[in-house]
Amino acid sequence: MTDKGCVKIIGGGLAGSECALQLLEAGFRVDMYEMRPAKTTGAHRTDMLAELVCSNSLKSEEQTTASGLLKDELCALGCRLIPIARSVRVPSGSALSVDREKFSKAVENALFSYDGFRLVREEVTDIDDVPTVIATGPLTSEAMANTVGRLSGKDRLFFYDAIAPIVSSDSIDYDRAYFGGRYGKGGDDYLNLPMQRDEYEAFYSELVKAQTVVLHDFEKSELFDGCMPIEEMAKRGSDTIRFGPLKPVGLRDPRTGEKAYAVVQLRRENVAGDCFNLVGFQTNLTFGEQKRVFSMIPALKNAEFLRYGIMHRNTYVDAPNVLSETFRVKTATGPLYIAGQLSGVEGYVESIMSGLIAGQALASELAGKDYEVPRDITITGALCRYVSSCPTDFKPMNANFGILPPITDVRDKKNRKRAYYERAMASIPMMI
Repeated sequence: MTDKGCVKIIGGGLAGSECALQLLEAGFRVDMYEMRPAKTTGAHRTDMLAELVCSNSLKSEEQTTASGLLKDELCALGCRLIPIARSVRVPSGSALSVDREKFSKAVENALFSYDGFRLVREEVTDIDDVPTVIATGPLTSEAMANTVGRLSGKDRLFFYDAIAPIVSSDSIDYDRAYFGGRYGKGGDDYLNLPMQRDEYEAFYSELVKAQTVVLHDFEKSELFDGCMPIEEMAKRGSDTIRFGPLKPVGLRDPRTGEKAYAVVQLRRENVAGDCFNLVGFQTNLTFGEQKRVFSMIPALKNAEFLRYGIMHRNTYVDAPNVLSETFRVKTATGPLYIAGQLSGVEGYVESIMSGLIAGQALASELAGKDYEVPRDITITGALCRYVSSCPTDFKPMNANFGILPPITDVRDKKNRKRAYYERAMASIPMMI
């Protein structure tokens, strides 16, 4: 294969890894710079590439969901990471959840299968004239964040989100738990922990008054709704989490046929199934309070917590003033792109999308060709245009049907979602 030159990718997360694979496949050499393990973050646990920091779920694969549509769009566009994720999946109903370690290892194997790939373990704090993609993620180091902030002539932006705890499987009381999916779908992918009314009310009472890690007042308004801490959600009302992550709808204990007042769901963290994460239990409680309050869930009375939940600050740029719809920095004289959550997309698959678009667009630019993103009737195209041209109050955005041009002639909600899917996918073959 002809050597088309070298590209620098700063950051070895999902966006950086997808971007690198796109460029390597197009014939470019890639030098990827990753600061871990010499310098780590408050949330990463390993030095592996494409580490999933928060949940191990890449959300639903159902075609009538925005997340499912986005995955199918990306695969049609030549995405590399989604097929890898599917090869190391763990059971989780209609969601695509993965064994974190196997996923990272498979991504690393894919990258190192190219002779043109080089991994450099050091922090980058400035930008040079080499064609570059900055994909340092929401936990960008302070020095690089300051460099990126100067691109827009203003301080970078940020929000806060949280991580859910993980418990050891052999510490769960299975007499107070049962496997099963909602409405009987998905087989035995989730472990359900039922709570009766008195148990829930005692748990709720302690949850809303439990001690949290102190946040400054200005930080409290910057919580991202998609990762709202369970205790903050609970403070909105006693039924809020019962209609959210603890909803009992569609779940009955197969041993008794009983429907609980509230149900906590656990999802496998790995293929071995020796640890589970608490679905929807992102939290900012102190570690001691997590142990005390979450152990009030009957099946977790003697739970061993392998990882406690934490809250961390996520950095992102003022994308509408900084980026084009291909994630290229508008003011850059040479090829400079920003991908991943740093660009203002929110979510694992959304980050993969930005890496794919940035990689393909950069390859086209270096080849002297134009690159056109998919139409705005796709989730991919709509997210690209949102990031580059959101008119007011820019906030990170994840996949949802609300960013698509509406379909008004289909009244039934389920059929309308199917129509969104079919309209979007019909436009993709014209792009590739």
